[in-house]
Amino acid sequence: MPRLERLTAAHASAVLEFERAEREWFARWVPDRGDPYFTAEGFAERHAALLAEQDAGVCRFHVLLDDDGHTVLGRFNLMDIVAGEDVELGYRLARRATGRGLATAAVREVCALACASLGLSRVWADTAARNTASRAVLARAGFGPGVPVDRAGEPVLRHVRRL
Repeated sequence: MPRLERLTAAHASAVLEFERAEREWFARWVPDRGDPYFTAEGFAERHAALLAEQDAGVCRFHVLLDDDGHTVLGRFNLMDIVAGEDVELGYRLARRATGRGLATAAVREVCALACASLGLSRVWADTAARNTASRAVLARAGFGPGVPVDRAGEPVLRHVRRL
């Protein structure tokens, strides 16, 4: 059974492998991270920065691991935590893992963690209007319908879940 774990330094190589393998799939839905991100040096620097943000309490990062406990199937992140208030949810799931309810289950679990361990009252997530699969995951996980907003000059739908 796949399981969600908080991101650690030990996950670095598996996360890089996941990101490289799924790069083209993710680029269909979100802007590509650029070639430097996918190099060993660039990724190591970025991974260390994420762990520092997590240690500072600004963000909380998770990986969804396959049954083997080593292969990353997805990433589920809580970003820009505002204590006692809200947080942004971002996630990505490997193409081979779609259609099995894994994203919905992981989003629900991350929302429960946001409420129980972080004391947050609201989680929000942005999606492209054309990303119907992501919008369906959010709806099944208890988020309201998306409201159009502008994000860095791009129109997106913002979905909100009260905890």
